[in-house]
Amino acid sequence: MPDSPYRAEVDAVTASEWSVFLGRFEDATIYQTWSYGAVRWGEENLSHLVLRRGAEVAGVVQVRIVRAGFLNRGIAYIRWGPVCQLRGKDLDATTLRGMAEALKAEYAVKRRLFVRILPDAFEGSPRAAAFRAAFSEYETAPAELPGADRTIVLNLAPALEQLRKSLDQKWRNQLNRAEKNNLTLLEGRGSEHYGMFLKLYQDMWSRKKFDTTVDVEEFGRICDDLPEELKFKILICQDKGVAVSGIVCSVVGNMGIYLLGATSEAGLNSKGAYLLQWNMIRWLKENGFKYYDLGGIDPERNPGVYHFKKGFSGEDVTRLAPFECCEDSLSRLAMKGADLARGGFSGLLKRRAAVPPPAAGNGALPSATGAGAEAKSGN
Repeated sequence: MPDSPYRAEVDAVTASEWSVFLGRFEDATIYQTWSYGAVRWGEENLSHLVLRRGAEVAGVVQVRIVRAGFLNRGIAYIRWGPVCQLRGKDLDATTLRGMAEALKAEYAVKRRLFVRILPDAFEGSPRAAAFRAAFSEYETAPAELPGADRTIVLNLAPALEQLRKSLDQKWRNQLNRAEKNNLTLLEGRGSEHYGMFLKLYQDMWSRKKFDTTVDVEEFGRICDDLPEELKFKILICQDKGVAVSGIVCSVVGNMGIYLLGATSEAGLNSKGAYLLQWNMIRWLKENGFKYYDLGGIDPERNPGVYHFKKGFSGEDVTRLAPFECCEDSLSRLAMKGADLARGGFSGLLKRRAAVPPPAAGNGALPSATGAGAEAKSGN
């Protein structure tokens, strides 16, 4: 970027420095944490780019590198990045454009990789328009490769009383019922509370024997590895001292993300999931978060989950489809071949997608964050 006010620093940052940098941005997410990348993909397969304007860190992005066999070619994959909106400021279009140029120069031109970016931006929003403008020289992934996912996002700006009034009447009735059941809530952010959740989830799976590709133990390792300020927020609901429901949320940046949930038969009867979700909304709002992403919806395949989440009265949104950039025919061939062979990125990456089973009954069971994107892109 010879004429740009920005300069890129590549793979010159430590894990602890990366966490500090992420903490400066509104649009940071769990998927851009060093811990998520290292545990899920292997630290040796990560690359980190820091974009500076003078001495200031203007943007950061974590990239997964996948090599295609013995060839010195492959894929640079970015999930819910780049991260460019500094806290307390609007998204800077010039910075975003500088990041687009830096990514192309480093990974498409210099390393000869196929670059695929799943941006954290919703269709129809000003943020989406800024991303489209900044990445205008990139291609857009074809429609048959739906890398963007559909979810429901709750705006936490209204007063707590108004948020409660906005809940669907049936949803609010179930919450009222739960609040009369003398349930106890435990909250934490470490391995002890995640262990309680894990037991709930495993007992639920043993009872229902549903098909799933979610690795809850891997999420536990991610939680253990995260620095204290980035660890998951975990709520456990107890009935007469026995854990009956639990949820796990990511609390990075300005948006909480519903990652996982589990419930027992007793939890279904006591409506513990409603109490957990309402208290998560309360905690997020009290701690300055602006939004709550309910972790993906699929009305056709998972109608129970959809109706449960629809009751929050949030906004039904879809993330932008991926941006792509490639200067090398072998890397492009590898990417397209993988897409054709396996219907998406999973053909090359060969990993389990973190998509939990559909919720039963009132939709209180697991929901992976960005389930649509995680499943469809295989990342």
